[in-house]
Amino acid sequence: MSTSFAERLGFLRSAVGGLPRPFWALWSGTLVNRLGTMVMPFTGVYLTQARGMSVAAAGLVMAVFGAGSLLSQLLAGVLADRIGRRATLAGSMVATAVTMLALGYSTSLFAVTAAMFVLGLVIDAYRPASNALVADLVSPAERPRAYGLLFWAINLGYAVGMTAGGWLAGVGFLWLFWIDAVSCVAFAVLVWRAVPETRPAVRETPGGFGLVLRDRVMLGFTLTVLGNAFMYAQTVTMLPVAMTKVVGLPTGEFGVVMALNGVLIVIVQPLVSSRLGRFDPSRVLALGMTVMGVGFALTAFVTSAAGLAATIVVWTAGEIATAGLAGAIVALLAPAHLRGRYSGLFGFAWSAATVLAPLTGGALLEAGPRALWFTVGGVGVVSAVGMLALAPAIRRRSATAPEEPAALSTA
Repeated sequence: MSTSFAERLGFLRSAVGGLPRPFWALWSGTLVNRLGTMVMPFTGVYLTQARGMSVAAAGLVMAVFGAGSLLSQLLAGVLADRIGRRATLAGSMVATAVTMLALGYSTSLFAVTAAMFVLGLVIDAYRPASNALVADLVSPAERPRAYGLLFWAINLGYAVGMTAGGWLAGVGFLWLFWIDAVSCVAFAVLVWRAVPETRPAVRETPGGFGLVLRDRVMLGFTLTVLGNAFMYAQTVTMLPVAMTKVVGLPTGEFGVVMALNGVLIVIVQPLVSSRLGRFDPSRVLALGMTVMGVGFALTAFVTSAAGLAATIVVWTAGEIATAGLAGAIVALLAPAHLRGRYSGLFGFAWSAATVLAPLTGGALLEAGPRALWFTVGGVGVVSAVGMLALAPAIRRRSATAPEEPAALSTA
């Protein structure tokens, strides 16, 4: 009995021990924010049902959101390096709360489109700042675990938020906007009060993003991330539309089934992350992308909630394999004073996916579910091949990277 307790205690320490207190403040804020993230997973449903838009029109409006998000990543990357990680993250969350409410009360096509663009501009601005904060606060050896814990918190909140959001969408969409706004403000307050500024005290480096764009390894890695993000973006763009309008699932039922993704990650990831950490991260990423591609391709055959649940199990397994690794690779490739910009380019790939996913996804879904999901699966396989091609260069960069202590400056 005592041996079993000691083993469980050792597992707990290996999973969560040794990370600085400001990281846990960031982790807690992320969890609170994700618990309240209910609007984005149901945006397509909101636009088509509450605002009466066609699938194609909803896809175009969501693409406008993605355009704003594209700009936000470049801007937020510069701001995180210049004015600081904490100010960028907290400011973007407050702006997101205001814009959420504006979108919820917008009724005309112009107002909805404008609000979606602004929302894209501010809602994802936290990404470069958050990624840079983790790289600043946590030592290189512990970064995969730290990014994995953030991923775990995001999905714990996602599981609860999707379930509650699906039910609340049936009651009234406006509830989703208010809860999302409150969670954003809570995140901003927690970060501002409990997370120190960690931006390195160095002079501005001439060249800006030009220095990042000359890093061929980072550019190649960004392209593979784009493919992976394109797959995952379908879960909040075309998958809700396909399941509710084509397959005919009620929003509440869809929300419950989609929560399976978060539940599986919350339960399984802590059990397998340490074992996966023993292998080369680039190869694990490639494996995860392949499994995700297979899972999304199988969605072409879904005709019921049970079928959707089966495909979710497959692509979630791939998602678990990739948890925390991409952020750790970005932190490895980036010089300390350019982490905001490198993280901005990394986030740019995810934002580009929010543009490409609804634009291409909407057109492909009009052609038929198989056209959409086989294309998405093929993108996953191509991305995995690209990741394997980059693996030797990433290993060389890792071998020559200087060992550095975690930064805890309080500028």
